Amino acid sequence: MFFRSTVEADLDALLACAVDEPISWAEPRRLRDYLAGGQYRHDRIWVAEHDGRILARAVWWGFAGTGKPLALDCVWVHESVDDRVALAADLLKAAHEAFGDRPEYHIFLPNGWRELPEVAAALAWRREAAERAGLTGELERLRYEWTPRAGVAEPTGRLVFHPEPDDQVFLDVFAQVAEGSLDVDTVRSLASSSAEEQARETLETYTAMKGERDWWRLARTAEGELVGFALPSANDGGPVVGYLGVVPGQRGRGYVGELLDEITRFLAARGAQRIAADTDTTNLPMAGAFERAGYRNFAVRLVLSPENPF
Repeated sequence: MFFRSTVEADLDALLACAVDEPISWAEPRRLRDYLAGGQYRHDRIWVAEHDGRILARAVWWGFAGTGKPLALDCVWVHESVDDRVALAADLLKAAHEAFGDRPEYHIFLPNGWRELPEVAAALAWRREAAERAGLTGELERLRYEWTPRAGVAEPTGRLVFHPEPDDQVFLDVFAQVAEGSLDVDTVRSLASSSAEEQARETLETYTAMKGERDWWRLARTAEGELVGFALPSANDGGPVVGYLGVVPGQRGRGYVGELLDEITRFLAARGAQRIAADTDTTNLPMAGAFERAGYRNFAVRLVLSPENPF
């Protein structure tokens, strides 16, 4: 078996890798569009080949214009392969070695997926392959969406929002908010890096997204005390709740909902017809804030990640 990244001449063969299971993101239209837009690149698409025939395909996503793949979108193995798990795992390992990294695997699932046999079966062998390839961490996130039908809350007057062009100011606030965070990714990041390093990574991530940097807002009380931040943003699918947080000394006062309302108002005023958002299943305060703001939980995102870096 030969493992390699792809080239432009492989496009027709890649498009023929038809997934007939209820788990796949890199379907033909998406594959073409994202290759054209730079989110997919041939050096981020790997195949397992035998006698010139593609028997497995893995597709990674990343921000356009950057070399580092950020997430695995799709794993496919031909139905004729006896051991799908082994071949997929070997393919992922080969790509990870070339990347020098193990990007997370994001799997989008319907609510109640455990009770849906076809979905559970499609997930099972992919999950085992990912685990064999070093993606042993697991996190389940709730996916939410807002539409204009839910309405927009009026400001309460408790908070004043203002832009802040100085990245260092946001770095300082990101580091403060990381302390005691309920966000699993933040907690994991702090286990292996400092709050300042984690804040720098956060800044790089959100500046690379499609939302504008000048959308970002700091939140203060009427007396000028810092409360936190609200980052409206956007990704390839449209407007999103990028990031929000309350500094430790201001927690427990209901400000999370007001930060979320500010993001929703901002994006709605720009004509958003749908705003997407995620939160960990364990982050009950954030889930509650979404529900109070009229966001609907419509699906689940399962994230498989490396517990230890290379």
